[in-house]
Amino acid sequence: MQHTLKKFGYPESLIKEYNNWLVLLRPQQVTLGSLVLIEKSGKYHFSDLSQESFLEFPSIIADVEQVLADEFQYDKLNYLMLMMVDPEVHFHIIPRYSKSRSYGSFVFADPGWPAIPRLDHINEVSDEMRYVLVTQLGMQFKKWESSRNK
Repeated sequence: MQHTLKKFGYPESLIKEYNNWLVLLRPQQVTLGSLVLIEKSGKYHFSDLSQESFLEFPSIIADVEQVLADEFQYDKLNYLMLMMVDPEVHFHIIPRYSKSRSYGSFVFADPGWPAIPRLDHINEVSDEMRYVLVTQLGMQFKKWESSRNK
């Protein structure tokens, strides 16, 4: 198993699987709905990805943006490609909020707003809330996919 997949809780954190990519809930919620988009080949260089992986990428981003907008009404969205500690090709997708957001019994802050996201700030959530987020976002992806395919 890829180091990066394991670190981000795969398979429990899996929200949506595409041909070449996986959308996972980021176990450490920097902000409400923080995700990780991981390319499945295990490559360490973005330039080494297959043409099929690159061609699939824009539709995945469109799906992610629509699902997160529908579910959380974010103000902005940040994509971070860091790959220093976790070497396989992946993006952190961080929804940004000008004000704290409540979800269930949890309040999610975005202390970095309006500057760069504060990756050192983690909104603590229970295992149960992570499960709820994975399940709810998975249902939103299915709903979006079925409405798009009509």
